[in-house]
Amino acid sequence: MDPLPHTAIYTNNDSRKDVFARSLLAGRIPEELGFLKDLSGGLFSNGRIADFLEEEARHEFSEINPEHLRQLRTFSSGERKKALLRHLLKSRPDFLILDDPFDNLDPEFQQALRNELLDLSSSVLLIQLLSRPADRLEVARCSAFLEGERLVGFPDYRPAGPSGTDYRLTGEIPAAPEEEMSIPEELASFRNVSVRYEDRPILNGIDWTIRRGDFWELRGPNGSGKTTLITMITGDNPKAYGQDMALFGIRKGSGESVWEIKERIGYFTPAMTDRFSGQHTVSNMLISGLTDSVGLYVRPGDAQRQLAAGWLRLLGMQALADTYFRDLTAGQQRLVLCARAMIKHPPLLILDEPTAGLDQEAASLVVSLIRKMAGESRTAIVFVSHRLEPGLEARQVFRLLPGTKGSTGEKIL
Repeated sequence: MDPLPHTAIYTNNDSRKDVFARSLLAGRIPEELGFLKDLSGGLFSNGRIADFLEEEARHEFSEINPEHLRQLRTFSSGERKKALLRHLLKSRPDFLILDDPFDNLDPEFQQALRNELLDLSSSVLLIQLLSRPADRLEVARCSAFLEGERLVGFPDYRPAGPSGTDYRLTGEIPAAPEEEMSIPEELASFRNVSVRYEDRPILNGIDWTIRRGDFWELRGPNGSGKTTLITMITGDNPKAYGQDMALFGIRKGSGESVWEIKERIGYFTPAMTDRFSGQHTVSNMLISGLTDSVGLYVRPGDAQRQLAAGWLRLLGMQALADTYFRDLTAGQQRLVLCARAMIKHPPLLILDEPTAGLDQEAASLVVSLIRKMAGESRTAIVFVSHRLEPGLEARQVFRLLPGTKGSTGEKIL
């Protein structure tokens, strides 16, 4: 029996991966991939996980997590991907589209998933979309590049090596739109915080303080508790109650308003991109960061428009002000959403895997923006990623170290 024609499809900032994947699943197969004709497929992607998270938020149930012992949002990235793969395989697909499958995973989880996919490759055809060449699966026999929605270079495309170009934003970030409110120096503090889910310990005696102007990188393997820590800060995790922790000087559980806390936090994760799929212009998307709304539904004032224009100049996207956000490339969308999270100069900005799924050029631009925001404001930034992004240079690292009683924390200054 001939081996299956597993295919690696390289992508960049301009590739329309979502459109391409939907076309394959709908049976609109390009000539190069004619071997997929009349086959059934499934999509393994962060976007699919985001769909299930939205389902859970709306209905308090998700079919990807039928046992519902824990909410899916409390799963680590690796646990979510395991759950998605199990769910997809229940329908016995003929092929799987793997959209940057190793993003959001630590090296150990990456290797475990790679081994699982290699075992699966004997019976399921794999179509891998990848933005970083090092992620290519060894079983891929064919390769191509996704130029927009069109395949080129099939069946033996070879990606170019690093260009050596320094992708960096110039200019200064726009000033805050309002006078700074009274904010304490300590924005978030954990004192001997321990968390467990059912019989599973997650965190063990965490001591961590985030102060004005800090620039932290939060590290730790999948399942070590990074998501738990972040959701305790954002007010999305009830495990925060009863703990010795404070947010913006107010002890958790003392009658604080969750919405007032959220107003002081800028937050970005790639899953947010799928929430902004309506007909909102890039300019209005930025302005909506001032109103904390999903899109803009009021007429913006001149000052708001000028502020958005200033951010677009910094991003080099002035000409795209009236373009629909949904029509931007993935890299452009990330830049806009990071700027949106920062437009108010919140006291605390949390960036959860902002470079996941991006090619090196787009990732470098996002990193450049983050460094500028950290260096030109008093906003404290917490950056979460499993990739060591060149040029990030966070001033402090908080690393979670898993143990049998849960993860402990280590500060690296």
